[in-house]
Amino acid sequence: MDLSNYRAEFPIAERFAFLNHAGISSLNRRAALALQAHMEQAQTMRLDRFFEEFIATTAELKARIVALIGAASPDEIVTMPNVATGINTVAQSLPLRAGDNVLVLDGDYPANVYPWLNLAPKGVLTKVVPQHAGGLDLERLVARIDGRTRALALSTAMFATGFRNDMAAIGALCRERNLYFVVDAIQTLGAFPINVEACHIDFLACGSQKWLLSTAGSGFLYCRRERMDELQAGAYVGASSTVDAANFLDYNFTLQLTAERFSLGTPNLMGRVALHATLGLLLEIGVEHIAERVLQVTDVLIEDLQARGFRILSNMAPEHRSGIVIVEVPDPQAAYDQLLAADVITSVRGAGLRVAPHFYNSDVDVLRVGEVLGNRS
Repeated sequence: MDLSNYRAEFPIAERFAFLNHAGISSLNRRAALALQAHMEQAQTMRLDRFFEEFIATTAELKARIVALIGAASPDEIVTMPNVATGINTVAQSLPLRAGDNVLVLDGDYPANVYPWLNLAPKGVLTKVVPQHAGGLDLERLVARIDGRTRALALSTAMFATGFRNDMAAIGALCRERNLYFVVDAIQTLGAFPINVEACHIDFLACGSQKWLLSTAGSGFLYCRRERMDELQAGAYVGASSTVDAANFLDYNFTLQLTAERFSLGTPNLMGRVALHATLGLLLEIGVEHIAERVLQVTDVLIEDLQARGFRILSNMAPEHRSGIVIVEVPDPQAAYDQLLAADVITSVRGAGLRVAPHFYNSDVDVLRVGEVLGNRS
């Protein structure tokens, strides 16, 4: 599938080789136009009519999220400002008791580690699984599971290595051992397909600003319906959490039966509008086609850098490839600065330079990295 026509949706590509989608993506035209229309309506439309349209947009946004992740129902979706809010919501709501433990992977992003460490005052232990070859190894995971293990918290891909974890195999193990499977999908969702049903994922949190190509501050949380009745009231609740949310003085503290029980109050209106527009773009193309293109363009990048003498630090096994490529350079910050001066946008991660192209990036974009850095002596 030729995706080159979609490049015009990303104005930043007119000047920059933007290769930092594992960080914060630039705004695309569809999101910008949707936000502009929303702001114009907010200035001129009657308030009750304005919110009717917004409610309809929210319902369609949830339907698009369901289509994106293979969820069973929009009732399993609630919007969240970021991954950390989603993971904290899960951590505070699971029926964990003193003496229970939760497994996390060494090298994972803090948003999927700190919420579990924060349970220490409740007597819940966070156990770290050693990283292997850049990601999670099933044998090492199994070795850490004991009779008090209740959950595994894991990212779909590692932000610092690019290793894409085998969610289907891990989910099958969690189902077999009756462990809650809590997933941070921000480093793959929008670039690679995932199906929460097929992978037996119980909870999935994602932010909007990376591979989903939207504005920061408007992600979502997926909660498997079968797990909903096991959850307790989380650390925070608000009027929107209850079944009769508009009846402010009744104080009927009955939580909603859907994932909206985790909705606290006034939402990020503009963030939802932008994410709605961007998900429309991604679903129009098809995430399978996007994944194919992402792997093609990273192939071009890797082949060129290796020919120039650079070592790729990311795991090269096809099943673990993601849109993130970590290249070893003598001085990552100096390499980043050199590329930035040449209008090539990447990021620094540890001992390497992180390059993360999306589907609209051209071969020319990724070849600019090697052209600017030259050959490794």
